Amino acid sequence: MDDFILYVTEGFYHVMNFNVGAYDHVLFFILVAVPFLFNSWKKLIGLSLAFTGGHILSLLLVSYGEVTFNSSYIEFLIVVTIVVAALYNIFTAGNRHRDHQHWITIVIASFFGIVHGFGFANGFKMLAAGAESKLLMLLEFALGIELGQLLVILVVLLLNFIFTGIFRFNKKEWVQIISSIVLGMVIPLLIVRWIF
Repeated sequence: MDDFILYVTEGFYHVMNFNVGAYDHVLFFILVAVPFLFNSWKKLIGLSLAFTGGHILSLLLVSYGEVTFNSSYIEFLIVVTIVVAALYNIFTAGNRHRDHQHWITIVIASFFGIVHGFGFANGFKMLAAGAESKLLMLLEFALGIELGQLLVILVVLLLNFIFTGIFRFNKKEWVQIISSIVLGMVIPLLIVRWIF
């Protein structure tokens, strides 16, 4: 039971890490959740599970397939995923077509989850070194990741409700403002992690 709590907690704090340059997971899920309201909770859980599934896949490849990538490329790609999500929100906010292309966002969330998972490869290897079963430990860690992501989603949905429901902000402009703020926050990371 102690190991279960340890690995779930590690997964949770993997998401809820606010150290300088390590808050990319939170920023990404702010962007995932900000276009939605509470009545779209099933779609959001689907996106979160797809992202976690991608995370699990990349960590399985690292643990069992000995797949490795240059960490500077992965760190750069993580920031690129956030930039892409921010720009997508900014340019498609308020468009109805988003509702009809949910399967595309599921596939993209899975792919982005793979990229973000590779970013934690070294940390995961160190964490898994003391585990009796890497697979069980990975599933416990993934549960923690999912709980962290769901917390971010819940907070964003509450803020969406407060600002667009109570204070009557225009929903399209709200999505664009929040996405622009996140984009502004990751531009310095993009410059720092630039690989070209």
